Amino acid sequence: MSQTLKTTNKSQKGFTLNELLIALAITGVIGGTITMSIIQLVSVNAQNTSRITALKQVENATYWISRDAQMAQTVQTVGGSGFPLTLTWVDFDNTSNNVTYSLQSGELRRAYSVNGGQPTVSVVAKQISNNSTATNFQFDGDVLTFKITASPGGFRPVSESRVTQVVPKPR
Repeated sequence: MSQTLKTTNKSQKGFTLNELLIALAITGVIGGTITMSIIQLVSVNAQNTSRITALKQVENATYWISRDAQMAQTVQTVGGSGFPLTLTWVDFDNTSNNVTYSLQSGELRRAYSVNGGQPTVSVVAKQISNNSTATNFQFDGDVLTFKITASPGGFRPVSESRVTQVVPKPR
């Protein structure tokens, strides 16, 4: 009978408890590594998306303000932050142009009117910082200096700032 038991044990196939524990541990380490890699990729992607969003908002604001300021013959800023910023100029055909930039709830708005008519208001940039040290205008009589900071929210918030100087056209 002991020979029958030995023969039966040798013919049985399967894993020992030690082999199963080692396989489980290796699977856990590999799964943990893959999970951490995916979390890192998602995190970096979210941060890059926020940075690109902020950069595009700052670039758009800088483009419009620079464009209007280069045309301006009169520049008016108010208060410590410089908002609202009012730019006026007269074209060669005596068309009077007036642009006013205001910052409301993180939106940089551009109100444009021709010959004193009803202004057309458009949002130039969003997620702009309302902090007067982060977003402001200063005009010293010759040069308009402005700083724009965009701070989109999200999983990994970032902010982008640009300082730009523009010389308005002479009167």
